[in-house]
Amino acid sequence: MTTWITVCDTCKREGWETRGMEKTDGEAFAELIEAAAAGAGNVRTRRQSCLMGCKHGCNVAIQAAGKLAYTLGDFDPGAEAAAAVVEYAAKHAASATGQVPYREWPQAVKGHFVTRHPPLPGDAGDGGGDGDGEP
Repeated sequence: MTTWITVCDTCKREGWETRGMEKTDGEAFAELIEAAAAGAGNVRTRRQSCLMGCKHGCNVAIQAAGKLAYTLGDFDPGAEAAAAVVEYAAKHAASATGQVPYREWPQAVKGHFVTRHPPLPGDAGDGGGDGDGEP
């Protein structure tokens, strides 16, 4: 099953305007994640303008149908963080529930988890029925 990494491409870390960057921190992070995810099997990427986690920029969401979903944030947009996000997403894709044991988390994602969401009722794998919210 495919796991999606949704990258906020409008994130701007503190001091962004004084650093003279042509791109937002989110755009830079998205490019690094997209490059790291190239050929990553069951991991795909997409961009979203604003994940509404501005106090935690740079933000990403890790999601797949029928699995736990996560929001991670407060990343410096660098290659090490991008590679760690993709590595975590690959482990999420390989997990039946989306839960990845802590001991398997890449070091560069530890301390960056902001939220965890259960699968929507009716999503595959949750025993929730046909998708109408009723079991």
